[in-house]
Amino acid sequence: MKNILFALVICLFSSSAFAGSCPMLAGKVQSKIETAKKLHEEGLNAHLNGDHAKSEELLKKALELFKS
Repeated sequence: MKNILFALVICLFSSSAFAGSCPMLAGKVQSKIETAKKLHEEGLNAHLNGDHAKSEELLKKALELFKS
C-alpha cells in the first residue's frame, strides 16, 4: 500500500514540475510562427518581383523552421 501511495505522490508532483515549461514552449512556437510568416511574405514579394531564386530561398528557410 505504501508503494502505491508513494508512486501516486511522485506522479502528481512530477507532472506539476513540467507544467512550468508550457509558457516557454508556447513562446518558442509563437516566435517561429512570426518568423515563418515574415519569410513567407518576403518570399511572395520576391516571387511577384520576378526574383524566383530569392523567393525559393526565403520560402525554404520558412519551411526549415518547422523541421527543428
